Amino acid sequence: MTILLLGSGGREHALAWKMLQSPKCSKLFVAPGNAGTASIAKNVALNITDFEAIKTFAIQEKIDLVVVGPEDPLVLGIYDFFKSDAALNHIPVIGPSKVGAQLEGSKEFAKEFLVKNNIPTAAYASFTKETVEKGCDFLETLQPPFVLKADGLAAGKGVLIIQDLEEAKTELRNMLLHQKFGSASSKVVIEEFLDGIELSCFVLTDGKNYKILPTAKDYKRIGEGDTGLNTGGMGAVSPVPFADAVLLEKIETRIVKPTIAGLQKDNIEYKGFVFIGLINVKGEPIVIEYNVRMGDPETEVVIPRLKSDLVELFQAVANQTLDQVSLEIDERSATTIMVVSGGYPEDYDKGFEITGLEKIQDSIVFHAGTKLENNKVVTNGGRVIAITSFGDNFQEAIKKSYQNIEKLHFDKMYCRKDIGFDLL
Repeated sequence: MTILLLGSGGREHALAWKMLQSPKCSKLFVAPGNAGTASIAKNVALNITDFEAIKTFAIQEKIDLVVVGPEDPLVLGIYDFFKSDAALNHIPVIGPSKVGAQLEGSKEFAKEFLVKNNIPTAAYASFTKETVEKGCDFLETLQPPFVLKADGLAAGKGVLIIQDLEEAKTELRNMLLHQKFGSASSKVVIEEFLDGIELSCFVLTDGKNYKILPTAKDYKRIGEGDTGLNTGGMGAVSPVPFADAVLLEKIETRIVKPTIAGLQKDNIEYKGFVFIGLINVKGEPIVIEYNVRMGDPETEVVIPRLKSDLVELFQAVANQTLDQVSLEIDERSATTIMVVSGGYPEDYDKGFEITGLEKIQDSIVFHAGTKLENNKVVTNGGRVIAITSFGDNFQEAIKKSYQNIEKLHFDKMYCRKDIGFDLL
């Protein structure tokens, strides 16, 4: 099969690395990819939201399967674009329809879906600039901290958790009246704060059947002890040590099954990943959010733990025969540590040469924000490289990742030294 993978981050490098282990994958293109995918597949300079350009390329290269990494093309309707085009509709797309992608594209849509399907989630209300003062009144009915979420896509940065009531009101006005997160915050969902420990559940579905992938926990804050600004993710651990059989059974029964049933009931076409962000409140799993693709950096620990053929799984998703394939999981723990540019998630410089990659042993290097320049690997984003390791437990795996990070160097390089600190 000739496969086209859309995206350029660590998630895509991990998906590419895994798909290339399949005898079913004869050729892999990654658009636009990074320095890591360039070393194992063929990078293509395509804009992932330019569907006409993707169409031309797919026809020209006789693409057999399209795998969508990030959320933007899904929310914009790439699945529907392929399905409704006579020249493309024979090519399966791994990812939901435009309506299905609203589970991530609109926080309000997701909350309504959760409530309608009796799936446990925090109490909420949503507001626009016309109802901003009602939103301020609603904040007064809640106990701090206050959770404000931009309704639309804000690259993982549209959630504010604020202790002070007056500050929360100011930020609500900033979001709605002054477009703090652009058009993503033209509507804001205010939620009750849930106190617990977070984890992520990943599901692959063909719209009827599903497979639950390994659980993971990521670390969003830039600073140690989960302090400072939110990022796209600074590291991840899989499996989650506290996710025992009892919690996993509750997640499947109360959350996964009604999610898949709810999609079917609403006739929402969905062939791809469902990423369920959860919080464990005193042993009870509650949904914080849905994403409609794999998370990053969670992909860098979940996908390496799959023993099954990923391309075979994707074919089963396309054919709605996911119930006929088995899912094998590596029992070992996997951890990944993200090495980022100094200044991230705020302003940072690019173009610094990365050295020491060839010295890394017994870990997997997944490139995120990198590119090739004059045959040198240089930084090209905020989150630069993820170092993934296996161990009999997560402490052993983490130690290995940190030992290998010491061999890497680029100017102003930074990583958190405490990934997994809350699991000990």
